[in-house]
Amino acid sequence: MKYYPVNLDIRNRKCLVVGGGTVGTRKVMTLLNCGAKVTVVSSDVAEKLQELSDGDIIKLEKRPFQISDLDEMFLVMGATDNQEINREIHSEAERLGVLCNIADRPEVCNFILPAIVNRGDLIIAISTSGKSPAFAKKIRKDLEKVFGTEYAEFLKLMGEIRNKLLSEDHEPEAHKHLFEKLIKRDLIKMIKDRNIAAVNSLLFEILGEGYIFDELMAK
Repeated sequence: MKYYPVNLDIRNRKCLVVGGGTVGTRKVMTLLNCGAKVTVVSSDVAEKLQELSDGDIIKLEKRPFQISDLDEMFLVMGATDNQEINREIHSEAERLGVLCNIADRPEVCNFILPAIVNRGDLIIAISTSGKSPAFAKKIRKDLEKVFGTEYAEFLKLMGEIRNKLLSEDHEPEAHKHLFEKLIKRDLIKMIKDRNIAAVNSLLFEILGEGYIFDELMAK
């Protein structure tokens, strides 16, 4: 199997999770973090999912799965240990053209979930095409040691710099050499070392007045 790598925008899209246990809860949290509108269908649910339902953060249906649950859904995630239900979810999702992932069952998925290193806006996805999730997990742990929280701060800073430049009527193409200079001058390491004075000095040197780390990061 050769998978096509893609990042999905699921903001405000209707997504279904079938199963309310530990795995289902993990799927729900990932979907919520990406802005999805989540419905959970399960006879039994974890305490966290009940809390999310009580807070109107998710829609919860405490009952067995029904085919009609897939109506108007953008994607569905099966998180049950019932293989008959998993096959039913997959079959109906295929019929409707709905994206479908069944936990730990790549043979009944039309997309799989990679192992992820998440550092703010930096998302590093690792996939072994379903051959060895354990090895993907190992690589994720290795990369987490390399890419620390400074990368999240760095990308937020770069985003705010870009927004400020655009607000000053700079053309996007004119920014390229500025960002290349910031990257080549070890801005990430300065942030990691919390050497904010050096960061501000570099910002002034390359961008001029009005670019101050604390002010940009506060936006």
